[in-house]
Formats: sequence, C-alpha cells, structure tokens
Amino acid sequence: MRLENQTDAAESGLRQVRQPSPHDSAARHVTGEAVYVDDIREPAGTLHVVPGWARDATRGRIVSLDLDAVRAAPGVVAVLTGADVPGKNDVSPALGDEPMFAEGEIEFWGQPVFAVVATTREAARHAERKARFEIDALAPVLTVEDAVDAETTVLPDYQFRKGSPETGLATARQRLEGSMRIGGQEHFYLEGQVSLAVPGEDGDMFVHTSSQHPSETQHVIARVLGEPDAAVTVEVRRMGGGFGGKESQANHWAGIAAVAARVTGHPCKMRLDRDDDMIMTGKRHDFRADWVLGHDENGLVRAIDMRFFARCGYSADLSLGVVDRAMFHADSSYFYPDALIHSRRLKTNTCSNTAFRGFGGPQGMLAAELMMDTLAIRLGIDPLDVRKRNFYRDGRDVTPFGMKVEEHATLHAVVDELEESSGYRARREAIAAFNSTSPILKKGLALTPVKFGISFTLKHLNQAGALVHLYTDGSIHLNHGGTEMGQGLFQKVAQIVAEEFGVSLDRVKITATHTGKVPNTGPTAASSGTDLNGMAARIAAEKIRARLVAFAAERFQVEPDTISFRDNGVRIGEETITLGQLAREAHMARIQLSATGFYATPGITWDRPSASGQPFFYFAYGAACSEVTIDTMTGEMRVDRVDILHDVGHSLNPAIDIGQIEGGFVQGMGWLTTEELVWDDAGRLRTHAPSTYKIPTASDVPEDFRVSLFGSAGNPSPTVYRSKAVGEPPVMLAISVFSAVHDAVASLNPGVVPDLDAPATPEEILKAVSHMKRSRARA
Repeated sequence: MRLENQTDAAESGLRQVRQPSPHDSAARHVTGEAVYVDDIREPAGTLHVVPGWARDATRGRIVSLDLDAVRAAPGVVAVLTGADVPGKNDVSPALGDEPMFAEGEIEFWGQPVFAVVATTREAARHAERKARFEIDALAPVLTVEDAVDAETTVLPDYQFRKGSPETGLATARQRLEGSMRIGGQEHFYLEGQVSLAVPGEDGDMFVHTSSQHPSETQHVIARVLGEPDAAVTVEVRRMGGGFGGKESQANHWAGIAAVAARVTGHPCKMRLDRDDDMIMTGKRHDFRADWVLGHDENGLVRAIDMRFFARCGYSADLSLGVVDRAMFHADSSYFYPDALIHSRRLKTNTCSNTAFRGFGGPQGMLAAELMMDTLAIRLGIDPLDVRKRNFYRDGRDVTPFGMKVEEHATLHAVVDELEESSGYRARREAIAAFNSTSPILKKGLALTPVKFGISFTLKHLNQAGALVHLYTDGSIHLNHGGTEMGQGLFQKVAQIVAEEFGVSLDRVKITATHTGKVPNTGPTAASSGTDLNGMAARIAAEKIRARLVAFAAERFQVEPDTISFRDNGVRIGEETITLGQLAREAHMARIQLSATGFYATPGITWDRPSASGQPFFYFAYGAACSEVTIDTMTGEMRVDRVDILHDVGHSLNPAIDIGQIEGGFVQGMGWLTTEELVWDDAGRLRTHAPSTYKIPTASDVPEDFRVSLFGSAGNPSPTVYRSKAVGEPPVMLAISVFSAVHDAVASLNPGVVPDLDAPATPEEILKAVSHMKRSRARA
C-alpha cells in the first residue's frame, strides 16, 4: 500500500483520522461473536414465519388457493394472505406496485402469495408446502426482446441529448456499430434477508432487521400495519453484507414479520432460506446495450448514440435511479461532443431487479469501455492510447448531461502513473510475443479508468443526521442514520468524532442505527455513507465542543483560542484537565452536552424532467491494469496480475479503504467472469444456490494483486477531512479484467472485434473464440 501526500500542514496534528485502524467489529467478526439479527436472543413465545408461493407458476391468474392443509399442519399458529394485512398490501418504495402478498395474479416465479406462522421454522417450512394452487397460466414476458415486442415498461423512457448527435454521426469520417449483453448479479450477502418484529402496547412495533434503509423500512411497516410512522421503531446494528440488496428489498420481509406479530400478538421472526432469498429477491439489472459511434481516423470520438434496454422485472423498485445512473456513466471517462443516450425500463415477469453496488454505473461504464476496445481494434491502435485521446480535458469537459468535469487532471494523473508503475507498455510487447508463439493459451492486457459520480441523483436523499452525547465521565455516545454492512462506516464516523473531541477511539461508543434516535434518514448507499453521516456527526460534535470552549473560557478566564482538545485531555491556557472533568463542570453549570447534527450536500441541482443541473458533488477516480490468460480450447480464464491505483482524496482510514478497493474489485470481477444468472424458458431461476451460482472464491483472487492509494492533495470539494468515497467505484475497476479477456480473444484474429458478452464465463469465451476462428477461416 502506498500513501503519499496524505497530510498537509494544516492537518498534520490529526490523531484518529487518516489512521489505518481496524474495523470496530473486526475481532467479533473473526470469533463469531458479532451479533446479527438471527443471533439476537429470541423473546419468549417467538414465532417463525415462512413465505408461501406457487412453485409451478411463473405468471397466471389465481383461480383458487386452498390453505386448509397448511392451517391444520402441526405447529401452525396462523396463515396470512393479503386479506390479513391491516393497512395497505404494498411494500414498494414509492409507486404502489409491489404487493406484500399477490392477490388475483402471480407475476413472477417465487412471488409470495401467503405466509405461514408457526412455533418453529421447520414446522412453518413443512406446512407451506401443503398449499394447493389452481392457476390460469399466462404467457410470461421474460427477456429484453419479449418486453420490447410486448411494449411493457415499468417507467417511461428517458434520454439525455447533447448537441446534434444525428449531424455528428452523419458527418463523422467513420462509424462503428455494436451491441452487447450485460448480465445481472446476485448480491449473495452472507447474512440473508431477516427480521424480528416485537409487538408493543398501543399499536407499537419494534423491528430488528437487516436493512440499508431503516427509515424506509419503518415507513413500509407503518403502511402495512395502518399505523403512523411514529408507532414503528427500526433498529439495525450491523448487516452481514448488503451491496444494495437490502436498500429497498428488506422492506418486504420486515413487513411480513410485523404483520405476523400484529396478527398473533407474539414476536415473529422471518429469515429466508438461501434458495428462497435468491429466487424471491432482485438482482443487478441486466442490460442490452446498443450503440453507434462516429469517429475520425485517429480514434477521436465525434458523436455517439447509445441505447440501454434494462430488464427491470415486474415492478419499478429502484429502476428509475439505477438506469439513470447507467446513463450518467455511459461516458465513462470520455468526452462525447454530440451524444444521445436513451434508456428503456422494461417490465418482465421476473423478480424486480434492484440496487447493486455501483447502482447502474458499472453497466453504463462497461458499454463505454467496450466501445473504446472496439474502436482500437478496428483502427489498429493501442486501446490505452484510444482511451487517453478521448479523456476529458480542458475545452472538452462537459458530460452528455451537461455537467462540467472540473477535476479531470486527476484522471490523467492516475492513469499516467499506473501506466508507468504497472509497466504497461513493456508488458504489451511481451504479451504480443507470447501470443505469437503460443497456439492454445493467449494472454490479454487492459488498463481502464474509473470516473464515478458521488451523490444520490435524487436530490432529497443527500442529507443525513447524527446524535452525539457527551457524558460526565468523558465518554461519548454516537448515533447516526448510516448503517453498517461490513464496509467500516461506523469505524470511520467514530474516528471523526474522536478527532473532534481529541479522545482515543475507546472513548466513543458506537451504537445501532435507530429510527427513534435519528429520524427520516436516507439509505446507506451511493458511496455517500461517510460523506453524509461523517459530516453530520462532526457537526454535532462541533456544537458540543463549542459549548465547552465557551464555558471553559469563562470559567478559567482564558481566551477561547488557547483551549484545545487532544490526547484525552483539554488544554486550557497553561493547564490540562481530562475531558471528563470539563464535562462534569459544564454539567454542573447546566451546559447542554448533547447535540444533533444535520448535513445536506451543497450544490446538488439536478432537475430530471429537463435533464439539467449538477447531479454529483464530485467524482472519484481510479484505474486498473489487468493481465489474463485464456485457454482457447476450453474457454477457461485466469487473472494473472492486477495493478490498481485509486483516488480516495485524503483517506480517513487507509486500511479500510484498501479493503474496500480489494473487495469491490473482486466482486466486480465475479460479475464480469463467473456469476451467471440463468432463467429457463418458463421463467424459473435455475441458479438459485451456491451449487449453481459461482461467486469468486479465494482461489480466484489474483496471486499478484497490487493496490495503491493515489497520492492525492485532498478532495477539492468540501468533504469531511477532504476524503473521497470508496464504496462503489472499485467495482468498476474490474472492467479491466473483461477488457483484458476481450484483448486476449482479439489476438486470435487481429482487426476483428470479438463477439463477447458479460459475464465472460468459459462458455462465453469459447463461443467468442469459435467466432474468431470462423472469421479467420473465411478471410
């Protein structure tokens, strides 16, 4: 790990931030002591809930449903259907298009129609299978092409237009056309969807859940119960992974658990089996991307027309924002003088696709990078040279959605530095020599950039709250609206608060996210968890500290600027006392030692109807150079070496940031190489277990894996301690692996563009190899 220029003179005295401290729960993770929802000691009388669904139906009208045998099964306490929902039978984030229990019609294979509440989970599982359905089958709409033909969408079409792409394409010296399919991805969080609902008095409901968006979960539970939001409290201490899969879709299972608790009067827990979880919950959106590119003989882009067809599933869920972000990142790091970027959000009879790390950005960026690779092959130019010629720069710095890219110099610096440190040019030559003498094994190399916009593109989500208490012994209670899913958010925010009070981390008590402490929060998503919650917590801490300074200045008759907080003490003029001593004296003087903090990201002006404004506060940059070897006889692939250089501004915690970069890269590599979702012709998901769905394992991680943090002068945007977000951008570093595979296949017939879709599984690679060999034979 390389860290240069990570401090400046004004902040050289920092003690807690910029330090590589371990995750707050690291030891508990390793020992198994970390408590997740399913580990919480169950209250007396807890019942267990299992969803019921029609295993033989992918789409159809419900003619009859016989649940008598289910109700009569041993251990069954209640069976719930839509008729038992006290409030609205709707668990959607906003549009009212996702029923908790299907009524009248089943829209996808795996859609819950009822739920069994029993004394044990095993009893509920056995009873659920006794349901008898009569379904009037309807032809399902399953693929992008099916939906295009049927004209079925979940939301209206949307587009960005810049300049005159029609004129640009007509006057370009050369044109290219292409299309690719981009697969979805299962979240495969280690902790599945789970909630424990405990009923209280006067209609109150307390819910422990694994949710990235506790406030939205609270709203949905209140909706299905027919109660005000204030009657519902949601708490999340930690999740065993989320990756977007628990941003909106945790609401469904929390809602069912809450309704079961209301109907039975008992605490009720619902934990999905892995198979049910994979069948019933959404994935990363799969896309078809079509494009036309106008360019000159040197590979400089003149105009583009890109069209994204997103398979959204049976309801909108978060498809508005996901597909918009794919469009926002369809430029990757490249300037398009004239551009049309169009999208369709297609409705299919499959589970609703949802947020996934990168939130559509990876799909848009992958299509852009394939365009660059295609252009390079057709012109016989090194792909990195084509990329660099088209980078944003002075005078060529306005995106297709009208936002000016201010910090493009960082993009150039990151890529240039990685090009040199990875030995890119020499390795290109060595790989060309290897491929010329190796008939079966072929190598590929690619260096690809990342430019990722940081902020929610829905303006109102760019806000956060925090609550900080200072106790009279000098210990600090910290709470905020962000959720911890393993990414280290709680640790980073605790470091920020410790820094503000000048105390060691052991003096800051991290507490569970709680809707009764910090209300109306946004989701922990869009890579903005630390930007938002860290700033809100800092503001709260600053309020308390300012009160203490004012009190101490008067109490000790010193100037405020002679008071400082450091090393668990408070320096007051020439005297030093403990923070606890000062807190006790302030308390005796009736000084408030509690504060809320609120932060709203400034400068976000995006207006979606007019497609204008500034949707991002800043951009995070990075680059990755990946080398692969493919076997042209079997399609097998190995990642030999990866070099990554990533921009995190001034890192709040280099150890956690490096971990996020490594993990994000490997997850992205899985999406693009091994993680294939397969539905059969009837619309049934066939890859619904670890036995049939392959996520990366330890053996898939490159043996030669070099990760460095860019020696940034700090985020020029006013973020907390000048840091930059790190959660999602690393996923897109893995595009370098796909481009390297594309490069290896292309070596079989120089000048011919491989027909390679994502994920580049062995079968997909073998198909592309066969296409290249046939094209060579015809030449």
